[in-house]
Amino acid sequence: MGLWNGVGPAAGPSQGSHGQGSHGQNGYGQGGQGAPVTQAVPWQAPSDDERELYEAKTRGDWAAYFDVLARTDLFVANSRARADAHPGTTAFHPYWDHRTRSQCLAVFTAGMLPAPAEAVVHLANDLDWYARTWRQDDPPWLVVNPGSPCEAYFPTAPEHRAVWSRHAARAAGSGRPRGRIRTLYVGAPLHGPVAHGLACGALLSVRNGDFWNAMAYHGGGYNHEKKRLEEWWEITDREGWQHVQNLLLKAGLTSPVWDFVLEVRRSLALDFAGAVEVEHWRQVAERILRRNAAAAAEPRITPEGVTVPRHRSDAEMEAQVAGVQRLIGRIARYEARFRADGLLAQGKFVRTVEAWDYGRAVSMARWGLGARYCTLQEAERAVVRAGSVSRTNYRSWEEFSAAYVLGRCLHFDEEEFGEWYQDMLAAHRLLTTDPASPWLNIPWN
Repeated sequence: MGLWNGVGPAAGPSQGSHGQGSHGQNGYGQGGQGAPVTQAVPWQAPSDDERELYEAKTRGDWAAYFDVLARTDLFVANSRARADAHPGTTAFHPYWDHRTRSQCLAVFTAGMLPAPAEAVVHLANDLDWYARTWRQDDPPWLVVNPGSPCEAYFPTAPEHRAVWSRHAARAAGSGRPRGRIRTLYVGAPLHGPVAHGLACGALLSVRNGDFWNAMAYHGGGYNHEKKRLEEWWEITDREGWQHVQNLLLKAGLTSPVWDFVLEVRRSLALDFAGAVEVEHWRQVAERILRRNAAAAAEPRITPEGVTVPRHRSDAEMEAQVAGVQRLIGRIARYEARFRADGLLAQGKFVRTVEAWDYGRAVSMARWGLGARYCTLQEAERAVVRAGSVSRTNYRSWEEFSAAYVLGRCLHFDEEEFGEWYQDMLAAHRLLTTDPASPWLNIPWN
């Protein structure tokens, strides 16, 4: 499987850049002292964040360095046992550094994190949190990405933390870059079955500001991933995660009513070899519903015995028919909007919304890993499986995307065409046009 997010030790800055001495006149401390660092061989940064840190450091532009820190998560390692015992809190575990000859706290940007481990987790906070939380007895130095070419040391005295706060205030509201394709260039798949599976989850990755191809996923940190699964999915343990993961891979969480109405239209399209009028679709769906209800009202002999007939009242039957006909209207209106917005080609329709479950299965695999409800190997198998069933049921990235977005809209949007739709439309456009998109670099078949 190879190395994922983990990046091995690299040459650090010169002693002159980070040796003992004054805290500097620019408010940035040791990071701003000494000559800019140069590398004999260009460094391949894991992601754009680390590349920007490295470039700022090479120029000696510490204001730009802090601007990058202010808009990204900064992770610290904690024991999983401690994180579980004190959820929502972060402990500092400093180490002795021979260059500062003092205690330092190491923080890491997302691209520098190692693969998730069983006993150690990483907790994420922003730069402003560190500026506000630091106590007088905390370490005198903060070290960003130690051991890498983009590492930097900063003193943590109040006047220096005030600089952190100013940069954080300027970046307020920016946070993790949502609505952008974020890629790991080192230690993550860019091609092959794992990358294809991960790309099936790219719509949500773009929306959430996650690396689309991070198989060794940390997301927003251990506490965040556990909270996400509990609040959105009521998942609090491994068994709960396994149950939902398996259902998603079987497309078992989409509404059977959605499946029914789309199957009716799909059959009609095959029978008539063309577009299906909405009124015809409604009429046929109603006939099937009434026929099925009549059949269910008759006793049947099966190998298990005689089935008990189920009689529906007239009111129940009419309510079911009305609900299906409303759903058909909703789907038709969504598809018309999709065509107008370029999400669905003219004359095309969504055959099935199973993509909604398959795409979420990719996310669920990574969330489960981030919360330590599964291993990296289990998450990878689920991602590959999601990619495989997606490829079997759809013919292109565009077809998959339209089906995923329709499922999401039917689930959340209520025909408001609000953020539940707009976020996905923006992600679809980016993934189908940006040269860096996995959809333009990984063949569907």
